[in-house]
Amino acid sequence: MSKTFIKFFTAGIIILLSAQAFAQKGVDDGSKYGHGEDSLRCLKNLSLFTEYVKQNSFADALPSWEIVYNECPLASSRIYTDGIKIMDWRLSKEKDPAKRDELFEKLMAIYDQRIKYMGNHRKYNENYLLGRKATHMLDYKKDSPIYRKQAQEMYEKSITGQGVDSEVAVLATYMMNTMDMYRQKEVDAEVVVNNYIKVSNLLSDQIKVEKKESDKAQIAGVKETVEQLFASSGAADCVTIERIFTPQLAEKKADLDWLKMVNKLLARANCDDAQLLYDVSENLHAIEPSSSSAYGLARMYLKTEDLDRAVEYYNEAIKLEEESDQKSTLHYQLGLIKFNQGKLNEAKSNAEKAISLRPDWGDPYILIGNLYAVSAQNFGSNEFEHKTAYWAAVDMFQKSKSIDPKVTDKANELINIYAQHFPGLEEIFFQGFKEGDSYTVGGWIGVSTKIRAKK
Repeated sequence: MSKTFIKFFTAGIIILLSAQAFAQKGVDDGSKYGHGEDSLRCLKNLSLFTEYVKQNSFADALPSWEIVYNECPLASSRIYTDGIKIMDWRLSKEKDPAKRDELFEKLMAIYDQRIKYMGNHRKYNENYLLGRKATHMLDYKKDSPIYRKQAQEMYEKSITGQGVDSEVAVLATYMMNTMDMYRQKEVDAEVVVNNYIKVSNLLSDQIKVEKKESDKAQIAGVKETVEQLFASSGAADCVTIERIFTPQLAEKKADLDWLKMVNKLLARANCDDAQLLYDVSENLHAIEPSSSSAYGLARMYLKTEDLDRAVEYYNEAIKLEEESDQKSTLHYQLGLIKFNQGKLNEAKSNAEKAISLRPDWGDPYILIGNLYAVSAQNFGSNEFEHKTAYWAAVDMFQKSKSIDPKVTDKANELINIYAQHFPGLEEIFFQGFKEGDSYTVGGWIGVSTKIRAKK
């Protein structure tokens, strides 16, 4: 082999290698932009499509974006954030179902490619991107069982990886998807309860660590919405809650957060007769006495007909309760217990306290009216004075429906019953009175009323 041939052969190899180095796509060599002419092509088209997207000129952006997306996928995160905008725009314009499905798959592929090339980003990592992908998937496919399941699996991985750093919107949508799956019988009630606990705990943790008050309020608003959705789901029935949490109680009886959470679930589901409510309430009350824990214990003793202990815990629940409507309810219920014990004056006192806390509630007035009515035969010293208690009772029934239309039917029924026990005209005349006169009903009743005759 001649020296001339070797010289030319070597020079050819050098030129060939130089040409390959001069033009190399980023997708091929793992570089950000590629090399040589390919890097110039990448940078040019990157600049073009980003400017077009800024102007919402998505049709003009598409050709340049496709070049960068396919040839230099490491060039910029704008490839993916702008690419999603472009694909959403294309989907909004496309009417053909088959083509829409094709575009949807391309949209999902944008997330997959970003995970492949940029999934190790410190903040926008694979777990973060999976949460975004799942949410975007449900934007288009929430009615599909297949995609609901796929999205749920992505949410599970995302939330497990992100923990307290999970996006609030991801947590909320994950919970909504869980409930959609439950309604379609794709998951059981236990999954709904466990997912709710997971989401609720993470949102609570986010509120604790968030320093900006406006952001705290926003997260708290989302948490409240999640709680309302869960409460209306029908999944949190007493049987399910007891099945899930009763086996955990022995290990969790000193865990304040766990006890509060289970206590709240039981209260929301109105599980007044659940043994777990009583057990949780006793442990919770021992650690941190609260109105709800005292109430749980009061209901327990009511169930066992230990009224004295029930009254003890009702009084403690009232003392610890800060919310006016709930305190009113507690006074009203305590009034009913006192009525049952025959302690009419104490029953009346509690009903009056309920009214002072919630003036537009009719039931406490009805309770007072019933107290007057049942005591009539033992009130006063003669038959006429017995019957005056019915005037006071009917006044209470009339007052109840005047301030609370919801009790109108009940009040009218009682008025019709007890008005039949008014004294007759002759009886009124014999006592030296006439209809319409004012009359003071004394004793423990102690009210002024109007004289009325039986019709």
